[in-house]
Formats: sequence, C-alpha cells, structure tokens
Amino acid sequence: MQTADIRGRWLDFFADRGHTVVPSASLVSDDPSLLFTVAGMVPFVPYLTGLVPAPFPRATSVQKCIRTNDIEEVGKTPRHGTFFQMSGNFSFGDYFKEQAISYAWELLTSSEADGGYGFAEKDLWVTVYENDDEAFGYWRALGLPENRIQRLGMDTNYWSTGQPGPAGPCSEIFFDRGPAFGIDGGPATDDDRYVEIWNLVFMQYLRGEGTGKNDFQILGDLPKKNIDTGMGLERVAFLKQGVQNMYEIDQVRPVLDRAAALSGRRYGADHEDDVRMRIVADHVRSSLMLMSDGVMPSNEGRGYILRRLMRRSVRAMRLLGVDAASFTELFPASRDAMSAAYPEVATDYDRISQAAYAEEETFLRTLASGSSVLDLAVAKTKSAQKAELPGDTAFLLHDTYGFPIEITLEMAEEAGLSVNREAFDTLMAKQRAMAKADAKAKKTHLADLSVYSAFRAHGETVFTGYDMLQTESSILGLIVDGASVNRAVAGDIAEVILAETALYAESGGQEADAGLIVGPGYELEVLDVQKPVKGLISHKVQVTSGEVGVGDPATSVVDPDWRRGARQAHSGTHILHAALRQVLGPNAHQSGSYNKAGFFRLDFSWNQALSPATRSEIEEISNNAIRDNLEVSTRELPLTEAKALGAMALFGEKYGETVRVVDIGGPWSRELCAGTHVASSAEIGMINLVSEASVGSTNRRVESLVGLEAFRDLAAERAIVSQLTSNLKTPREQLPAKIMDLMQSLKAAEKKIASFEARALSDRVPALVAQATRIGDLTVVAEDLGTLNSADDVRMLVTGTRERLGNDPAVVALAATVGDKPVVIVATNAAARDAGQKAGALAKQLAGILGGGGGGKDDLAQGGGTKVELIPEALSTLRTLVAR
Repeated sequence: MQTADIRGRWLDFFADRGHTVVPSASLVSDDPSLLFTVAGMVPFVPYLTGLVPAPFPRATSVQKCIRTNDIEEVGKTPRHGTFFQMSGNFSFGDYFKEQAISYAWELLTSSEADGGYGFAEKDLWVTVYENDDEAFGYWRALGLPENRIQRLGMDTNYWSTGQPGPAGPCSEIFFDRGPAFGIDGGPATDDDRYVEIWNLVFMQYLRGEGTGKNDFQILGDLPKKNIDTGMGLERVAFLKQGVQNMYEIDQVRPVLDRAAALSGRRYGADHEDDVRMRIVADHVRSSLMLMSDGVMPSNEGRGYILRRLMRRSVRAMRLLGVDAASFTELFPASRDAMSAAYPEVATDYDRISQAAYAEEETFLRTLASGSSVLDLAVAKTKSAQKAELPGDTAFLLHDTYGFPIEITLEMAEEAGLSVNREAFDTLMAKQRAMAKADAKAKKTHLADLSVYSAFRAHGETVFTGYDMLQTESSILGLIVDGASVNRAVAGDIAEVILAETALYAESGGQEADAGLIVGPGYELEVLDVQKPVKGLISHKVQVTSGEVGVGDPATSVVDPDWRRGARQAHSGTHILHAALRQVLGPNAHQSGSYNKAGFFRLDFSWNQALSPATRSEIEEISNNAIRDNLEVSTRELPLTEAKALGAMALFGEKYGETVRVVDIGGPWSRELCAGTHVASSAEIGMINLVSEASVGSTNRRVESLVGLEAFRDLAAERAIVSQLTSNLKTPREQLPAKIMDLMQSLKAAEKKIASFEARALSDRVPALVAQATRIGDLTVVAEDLGTLNSADDVRMLVTGTRERLGNDPAVVALAATVGDKPVVIVATNAAARDAGQKAGALAKQLAGILGGGGGGKDDLAQGGGTKVELIPEALSTLRTLVAR
C-alpha cells in the first residue's frame, strides 16, 4: 500500500464521517514558541484550548511536521525521522472517548477492499492510562483481549501542555512485528518489536501548576471535552509495505538508493553505511520540504536547523566516500518521490534547487577552509608531542566553521590523533544550556495567551483601516501585566481590545500604525498593535490622561502622516519586487520584507551580488512604474482562484480560504497581501535604493528609502556633490576622476611618509645599541621609547637592535606608549635562548606588571596592558629576571 493511498484512505474515512478536511499547514509554525510545526495538533491548538472558537465541530488532516530533538537517532531506529506526516482526527466538544476508539479500531482493522488498512486484530496491542477504566472498557467492548490492553502511568499515557490548562489520559495503539524483532511482553517492554502507530488523546480535565509530567493536580473537568488523535503515516507505511523501517518506504527509499549508487556501496551490507544512507535519505527529504515552505539556510532560527540537516547530509555522504557535490542527484530523487503528495516541490524546484546546490557548494568550501585550520592544529599538537587534539579546537571547528564533530574525529584519526571528546562535549553542553536558557527566557516573555480567549469569544476584531482613519467602537477588554482588569489610569501601560479598529496590526512585514485611542475623559497613546491570537487585535497603549474602563466608548485614530508613509513603503515593496523579477527572472522570489513610513527592505532568493548596472536598471523600472501612475486595486477572492490568476503567495505568510489580492498595474504586480496601500503608484513619489547585501548564501537584501525620505536622501547627496565641486573647483561630471587622482596622490604621499618614518626609526637603533649593559654573560637593552605610532614600530626597533648586537647572548626589551596603552616587546638571540632566556616567558611577566597579558615564541614575544606609568618598573624587572 503506497503512502499516498494510506493518506487518501485516512482523509476519505473521516470525511465520510462528518469531519472537515483541513489542508496541511506550513512547516513554519504560527506559534511564537515553536520554530516548526512539530505535531499534527499544532494548527488546532487554539481550538483545542478554547482560545479561539472552532469553526467546525470535527476535523481531520494529514499534517507535515518537522522534529529535530531526536536527530541523533535518525537512521539508527526504524521510526525516527526529522520530517514526518501526522494523520489526525479532532473533535471540539463533539464526540469523545468511545467514538474516537471506535473510529480508530474500524479504520485499522477494516479490510483494504472496504477502505481500511487491513491490520490483523491479533497483531494490535493497546495501552491506556492506569486509572482510565472507561477507555479500558471501550476497548474490551470491541473484542480486544484483556491481555493485550496494558495499563501504564502518567509518564507515557497522560497528556498536557506542560502548564496549567487542558489535560487528559491517552490511549496508544501498537503493532506487534513478531518474535524476530524482540522480546515478548507487549508495549510495556519499550522494545522496538512493538511499533506505536496511533495515539488517542482524551482532553477532559483542567490541570494545575507543576513542573514534571506527573507532579500536577487535576482541578476538575473541562466544560468541553475534546479529542486529538495522531497516526504516524510513515510508520503505517513501512508496516503496510513490508519493509524494515520508514527509510525504505516509497517516499524515502529513492534517495537512499541514489546515495548507495553514488557511493558504490550496497545498502544492507554494512550497518554503519546503512545508517549513513538513511541519514541522507531523511535529511534530504526534510530539507526539500522545509525549503518548499520558504525556509532558507542561515545561521539562526529555522534556517540554522535547515543548514544543520543539509550539512549532516554532506557529512554522511563524505563518510560514504563521496567528496564531490551530490545534491544535484539526491534532491531530484526526493522531489520525484514527494511531488505526488506535495506538487509544490516540483513547481518550486528551480528556486529550491538553486538554494540547495549553493548551500552544498558553500559547505564544501567551508570543509576545505576548516581542514586548513584542522591541519594547523594537528601539526601543533604533534610538535608538542601530544596524541590528543584539544576539545576547544574541535569546538571551534564545529561552532565557527560548521565542521561536524564526526569529520573532526575522522580526520584526526587519519593523522594518528584522538580528540578530547569530553572537553568538546562539555563546551557543547554549555552552549546548549545557554541556548535553552535563552529560549526559556523568550517563552517566559510571551504573555499567557489564555487571557485573550474571553475577548476572542466575542468574535473577530473588525479592521476598518482600509477605508478610514478613525473608527468609533467600545472597550471590550483591558489587560495590565498579563491580567484582565476593569480600569486603567494615567501612566499605566495596558493592552486594549476593541470591537472595531482603524489601527493596522503589525503583519505581512508592515509595521503597526501609530495613533491614539480617545474617549470621554481619556486619551491613550498607541505604542504597538499586534494580533496575539488569530482574529483578535490588541493595542498596547500608555494612558496619557484620564481613566479608561471596560465598556467605555472609544475612537481609534490613525496618525495620517504615518499611514501615508506606510502605504507608500508597502506599495513600493510590491513595485520593487515586480521590478526584480522583471530583471532577474522568476527565481528572484521575495523571502521576507519589512516596511514602515519612509523605508522598506526586501529579501529575495538570489545567490550573487547585483552589479551597479543591474541595481540602476531595477531602480529605473521601479520609478518608471511610479511615474506611469499605475492603478492599485484590491479584491477578495478564494485562495485557489487568486493563485489561478497568478497572484504570488509569499513564503512564511499564512493564508485563509479567502484572500486579499493587491494588483499594481494589473498583472504586472499581483500579490496576496493584507497590508495598506496607495490608490495609484504615483502616490509613492520615489524609490531610492540605498543598499544591497548578502543575508546568506542564497539570499540578498535590498534597502530603499521611499517618498519624502528618498527625496531628502538625494537632496543630501546633491549638497555633498555641490560642496565637493566648489572645494575642488571641478565640474560635477569630472569629480570621480578628480577624486581618484587625489587618492593616488595621497597614497604616494603616505608611502613617502612611511619610508621617512622607517628611516627615522632605523636611525634610532645605534643609540639603543649604545645603551646596552652587561648583566652577567648577557648583553641587555631595556629602554622606554616614549610614544610611537604602532606596535609594529616597536617590533622593528627590537629586531633591528637584536641584529646589531651580534652573536653573543643578548636580550632586547623595548617598551612604548601606543594609543595611550603600554606595549612591550622582548627579543632574544640564539645564544641567549641556549642560556635559558625565553622571550615569551619574559614578555608575559612584564605584561603582568603593566596590567595586561602577553606571550609568544621563545625568540620574539609581545605584551601589553593599561598602566603606562609602570613601564619603568617593568623594564627594571626585566633586568632582575635575566640576572637570575
């Protein structure tokens, strides 16, 4: 049974039983506490928790998910994958435990001819929460023998979010693969023989405070009991396809086979090679699916996770003996396997492949540069007659160069060295702890969204700002310090919930409106406008005068100048995007934007810098579109119809069934957008591109001023040019040549000055040699040079003096003030070193006196500090040290 068939049977089964079929949400989660959609229930959480009223009583979906917390297990077990599809059925106060159990059993055990999965009842086991007699009874009523229903504790069979809120027992269904795969005893043995395929969560209780999985109180029943179930599509697929694990199913195996062919190694011949091939198959598929949802490789957030997956794939191919680029073979194999279920991976493949191939090339270069660092570290370790590479070196390679520890271990072993893995793991653990603390701080910073549920129950906030800048309404709610209150007084910072508002909430890259909320006897300055939950707008305000209460009349007032600038910037973003695609082609796709009054930036997929000529062409096309006064129109359409018309859906944005389409010049610029826009392009005024730079190996960023800000910037440049033409007495068109001549003259003058300064320095050497004194068998020069331009000047005098002292044992220590800081440099000749005088040790001690640190090689070393006044003491100490 193919994976697509398993998916289709699921959706058909529940659709026939009154469930609304909900398309998979993006892998990029709406939940600010999550990077990705990590479970099938994530898009339904607002409905399950009651935060947002559910638009349907029952629903079903097959949700794309990414989970990387078990990434080290990928390839080693039959069921761990970073990308997976979770089939779910949900009830929001409709049916409950008995019906959920009945549905699961019917779909699993019905024959394939009747639309079921055809599992033999004898192969299925069930677990229930230890005190859930109700669930136990329902399973028994279906004919399941008592000995195949196991009662387990809260650790495995009780669900909650980890904080006060909905909770409840769960029941899990397992498939027994037979004695060949492990021991008897059922799922309670936690053996790989028993594969969990379906989890039924019964949300029926309200839990209290607690930190662990089982140390919280149950406060009572929920007013509405919900059902959340999840069946792992890949797990059912590998069981129904008669293969050993999820990596061998029809959607994954083609990549594994391609990796085997490229490496010349046979899958099944060697366990370690098999694990590497599975890693490649899993990670390439996950990368493909993430990139199809708009995630691009980067060094932070989602992009970092994607980059890690891609680099682990490269590393696994390297360990399979493939050093050359392989994504050109692997990604098409994954595309062909996944496109039947997700057509977008084929339609967007040009964009995806361009970014994937560039990322692989970048990492292969990184491996080359990291190898150079590793080679130096290996040479240093061997010269010190040590057999172990330091852990901090391995961590540097991992953290700075993206060098997987496995490659460091492999290359160190080839050089005959081991790696201090314990020190490396300690540094990694410290980094993870810092990251977790940071993530925890961020999550703590987020308000408890449950405070908004009562306000959202009144319905969606009506946004009137497309047509008006003022709207009369009333105060539905006030929130201060995360808690709902009845009143707020002058000086308070509060959140205000209105029934209607003209103020735009930050979204789609557009910054929130500035403005006021006013009413009888009070005025509120609007600091921010956000959408904390779907359909609800919250205004963060400061009460500047009076006192405001729930139920009071309120008028939202948008700052007209701010809105005018925001509209110009947002429409300017659309125009620039269209101009980019006109010049660079359809692969130059917007990947992010930010716009506010007078300014916008736009990120787009492209892997090389724009030439000055290309920038000028894009800017000219944009301003021509403004000059032509193109009509800007908006309309609401079903999403499918809008896409059929060619409207661009931007990655990272979430769209409902009905969308707003913004046209500028008809189809020339047609995008899905909920932002505010000008009525015609001439209102934008002007676009002035001020910068273009890289924001990753596959993305560029352009920044632009717009409207009056663009004019002011050009006017400032004109003033500078005017001043230059006046001062240099040169016509404007001849300024570049004139400035180039001046720069060349300046360089020639600087070269002459440097030559004079070097000669002046060398002229000081004889005087320094004349200051030499004898201390025992040593000739010693220890002098304060006063103020010099750089430490290089000190070094030149030190080495010059050492050379003039001949072959007898000699130590030279010269100090100077450079940039208000003391610098000391020590040099020894071969005879002095043979006598035990080491420059590095001496410089370190002198630098300590100067309030700093230092060191270096035995023949030449440098130190510094903060205490200029202690230079005499440091030089005196030098004489004492060499006399010992």
